[in-house]
Amino acid sequence: MTQPGNETATYRSRAKINLYLDVLDRRPDGFTNIETIFQSIDLWDELRFSPAPDRTRFTCNLTALADPGGNLAVRAAELLRRHTGEGRGIAIHLEKRIPVAAGLAGGSGNAAATLIALNESWELGLAPETLADLAAELGSDVPFCLAGGTVAATGRGEVLETLPPLPPQWLVLAHPPLAITAGHAYGHPRLTRNLTPPENGKTPQFRAALDALGRGDVAGLVFNRMESGVFHDHPELASLKDALLEAGCAASAMSGSGPTVFGLCDSEAAARRAAARITACATSVVATAGCGVERVA
Repeated sequence: MTQPGNETATYRSRAKINLYLDVLDRRPDGFTNIETIFQSIDLWDELRFSPAPDRTRFTCNLTALADPGGNLAVRAAELLRRHTGEGRGIAIHLEKRIPVAAGLAGGSGNAAATLIALNESWELGLAPETLADLAAELGSDVPFCLAGGTVAATGRGEVLETLPPLPPQWLVLAHPPLAITAGHAYGHPRLTRNLTPPENGKTPQFRAALDALGRGDVAGLVFNRMESGVFHDHPELASLKDALLEAGCAASAMSGSGPTVFGLCDSEAAARRAAARITACATSVVATAGCGVERVA
């Protein structure tokens, strides 16, 4: 019988969009407080984990990402080693499908999948709360990516409140060939922060968005405050948003710090019609998803 830790396991880590993203005040720790509604989508990377004699070995289908230095999946494995004293090796192969530096949390999802996979493969027995604490050390989006689905987040994005799953939604993702760092978007001089004092942990604007979600008015809550700065530097993204709306999407916004722009549609057919009208860049048609990480083999 194959023993745990001696088999190859394959996981999918799904991308996310921000249906709603507001930027609040700066924090003493250098991060920024946000209010957001995360939503997993059915666009994924695939990670294969195999036993290795020692250390962490990493390969990737994209040459540009083949260097393990700084890769979030590798950092997640090394963080688990330090936390637990685990000495076994692991070989990680990443099949990258989610665009890089696109506001879709692809790297964060890879880190979340690694935490989940190695907690199982190495039989570490770490509680979900412990994995969430480790995830927060790796990045603000990683705690969400552990669970996925539809989630309200505050703090720097690590304080999570699971929301009822959305009815199936269809999206067009527009993928312009740009790379925008979160640091640039958060620090943009044209970014106007929401400085309204929160009431019981949430601003009135966020409560209104959550109320709209509760009524099923998903299109009515779609918003991203970061657009003001990013669109100033990249007006082609504003044009993409307009094009998605003109193509029939019920709502459109940039995801995270960009550059991905998404459009919300009421059916797969409507999404495919809208995608066919976008000629400025590559597109994907995807549905919403109920989880962030899943084992598939």
